[in-house]
Amino acid sequence: MRGWREEVVALSLQGHGRGHDGDDDRPEKPRRYGVTEMRSPYYSFRPAHHALQEILESIGPFVDGLKFSGGSHSLMGKELIRDITDLAHKHDMYVSTGDWAEHLLRQGPSSFKQYVEECKELGFDTIELNTGSLKLPEETILRLVRLIKSSGLRAKPLFSVKFDSSGIPASGDRAFGAYIAPVKQSSERVEDVDLLIRRAERCLEAGADMIMIDADDVCQRADSLRADIIAKIVRRLGLEKTMFETSNANTSEWFVKRYGPRVNLFADHSEVMNLERLRGFDTRRGSRPLLTSPFLLVRRPF
Repeated sequence: MRGWREEVVALSLQGHGRGHDGDDDRPEKPRRYGVTEMRSPYYSFRPAHHALQEILESIGPFVDGLKFSGGSHSLMGKELIRDITDLAHKHDMYVSTGDWAEHLLRQGPSSFKQYVEECKELGFDTIELNTGSLKLPEETILRLVRLIKSSGLRAKPLFSVKFDSSGIPASGDRAFGAYIAPVKQSSERVEDVDLLIRRAERCLEAGADMIMIDADDVCQRADSLRADIIAKIVRRLGLEKTMFETSNANTSEWFVKRYGPRVNLFADHSEVMNLERLRGFDTRRGSRPLLTSPFLLVRRPF
């Protein structure tokens, strides 16, 4: 006999139906697409981390991954981190470090290897690499991806559409191995979506599991979404290999309307229910879910 949570998931998934290619728009976990990664609440410290447990009891069936944002895990004790990763795994969720690795590299390459081993020991499943903050050569990023994969963890590089102008190879000299004369470092930021895609493709070839696209300058606000850039990234990398940050409900709605429930999105924990509702109402086909809102299905303690 299924419990209330299994009934919620079953009914919610029924509302999604099948896509145009015959595949489920919203399969059960673990999912390759239609992934929702949730930002961990900043207040998940002991004893207040019980608030996270309450959140997962309500929305766990709709969340695929939990991300420690802002380097919050660096301020926690190992026992607490393990408690949180165990809690996430209990709800069939993977756990991501967030973009904190760049702070470790200041201590040298050996410290990063130690960091990867420690993350695995603490129950992390995914290590995110903020390629913009790392400010490392492309080949070094690829080596870090391979190191993460060789440790049995998932690698998720994060890319921004803007690069430091001094880090962009001169036109015509972008092939690997081509000599690029050193230039003076500059703080000027230049938009280059082709460079983003090329580097992301190389990371995927090196074994990266998914590419995270930074919301800044692309999809931070619904009224200034760069639909042209997003479309080009999706066309080249594919929906299954790409995840977009969403900063609010409006941007989440835009993505689901444009790309359907199969799009992978990173959202705040407060937006997960609304995102699941949007996934259940595929606006491209005008189909409504069997359940009007997942809020109605959340069992609240008396």
